[in-house]
Amino acid sequence: MGRLRRLSGRAVCDILARHGFVEKRQKGSHVVMQTQAKGSTVTVPVPLHNELRIGTLLSIIRQSGISRSEFES
Repeated sequence: MGRLRRLSGRAVCDILARHGFVEKRQKGSHVVMQTQAKGSTVTVPVPLHNELRIGTLLSIIRQSGISRSEFES
């Protein structure tokens, strides 16, 4: 696996939107993205910071179920 590049919260929302997530609500600097998957709802909160920390980005990747390579390219 390659090194994860630094992404903004808005860039992460765009990647999630390309994979079927929709913005459900926003409170302050956090957006809640949701999608329907296999009879359940997947909810991912995304902070709209200029640069997300690596741990936060890895958590979003794990929660969303999208492959890490989508976020690396």
